[in-house]
Amino acid sequence: MKKMNYQNVKGTQDYLPNVEMIRSKIRRTLEDTFIQYGCKPLETPILNYSSLLSSKYGGGAEILKEMYTLTDQGQRELALRYDLTIPFAKVIAMNPTLRMPFKRYEIGKVFRDGPIKAGRFREFTQCDVDIVGVSTQAAEAELMGMALSAFEKLQLPVIIQYNNRKLLQGMLSYIGVQNDSMNSVILTIDKYEKVGLSGIEIELSSKNISGDIVLKIISFLKTSTSKGINYFEQFTDKNEDISQGVAELKELEEYLSYLNMKEQCVFNPYLARGLEMYTGTIYEIFLEDGTINSSIGSGGRYDNAIGGLIGTEEIFSTVGISFGLDVITTAYSMNHSLTYSSNIDFYIIPIKATKEGLLLATQLRKKGYLVELEMKIKNLQKALDRANKEGLKKVIIIGENEIKKNRIQVKDMETGEILEESFNFVSKR
Repeated sequence: MKKMNYQNVKGTQDYLPNVEMIRSKIRRTLEDTFIQYGCKPLETPILNYSSLLSSKYGGGAEILKEMYTLTDQGQRELALRYDLTIPFAKVIAMNPTLRMPFKRYEIGKVFRDGPIKAGRFREFTQCDVDIVGVSTQAAEAELMGMALSAFEKLQLPVIIQYNNRKLLQGMLSYIGVQNDSMNSVILTIDKYEKVGLSGIEIELSSKNISGDIVLKIISFLKTSTSKGINYFEQFTDKNEDISQGVAELKELEEYLSYLNMKEQCVFNPYLARGLEMYTGTIYEIFLEDGTINSSIGSGGRYDNAIGGLIGTEEIFSTVGISFGLDVITTAYSMNHSLTYSSNIDFYIIPIKATKEGLLLATQLRKKGYLVELEMKIKNLQKALDRANKEGLKKVIIIGENEIKKNRIQVKDMETGEILEESFNFVSKR
């Protein structure tokens, strides 16, 4: 019989307890923050009709290249979700009686057949929050503040870069970029941090953008890099998108200033966010120390997606933010020791007394304690060494003498103090 070659599918991985406990801590911190901000939990299917995910209101051409597709036994064309946003938009479209504004959070697996790098896999976990029904920039300010709060709890200093798609599209239109080339140009500009101005120029030229327009785009990027929003006011009478973009960004900055968030939130005029669905303010979250170059969270406003899915073209004011659990775990591991202090209250070590150990563990658990029972002991010292190594603070050893006396000894592994208590080892049937 041929030996099976055990391997994970490329881009997937197992999370052993020492890492999964850290992931759980991050997940709980994010979820607790979401709940603190009034968000309600939601869960959507991993499997979706491919037509939903490939809608023009979805992730756009670049993400669709990475979409996992399949066919079920009924020959229906399905796909694994590549994010949590479009499935959420579908929920709103299917449930018109939901009270607005509606704030939801969802934590779940998503799948993309894309390149693999540090903190980026093909099966990964996203943690999303979306707000429907708020047209003002208060929604953006709320989500940006929530992000800063979550990362402060995780002791990961971050910077949030923000821009507005209306401003960016308006400036590109003013420069002379045609509508049919707009998304392609924005996708290229979105790579600015990775490839620099020279890379942008090369890629734009390869897309058959005229040399004159390419030079104007490069000039715009060079000129606007160090400029604030006020710089763009001179163009507001040139294009309606520029006017609206400037107005929305100034409103957002009023909130950021009032909430003392300006130092951690920075305007970036060439931030593009490649997804086509975004219609207004966009933002990305980066580690302040730059130990990871890519963003560890991102989001923006997408007012057209829900109405587009319904087929009414109705505007549903919607803004969302997404955190990548895997990349945050990678960031956390670079900034903190991946050790986890056990939350077990009692570690029971029975010496030829498994039944009695089970009884004691059961009684303690009924009282609400977290208890681990050593199920297979060969060496007492090794069990105590494990308790020290894993930070198990209180140990109970049960042997023949303890059973005879109906007494237990609780040892505090930090102080060495031993407390003796009574316990009836006769099972009450």
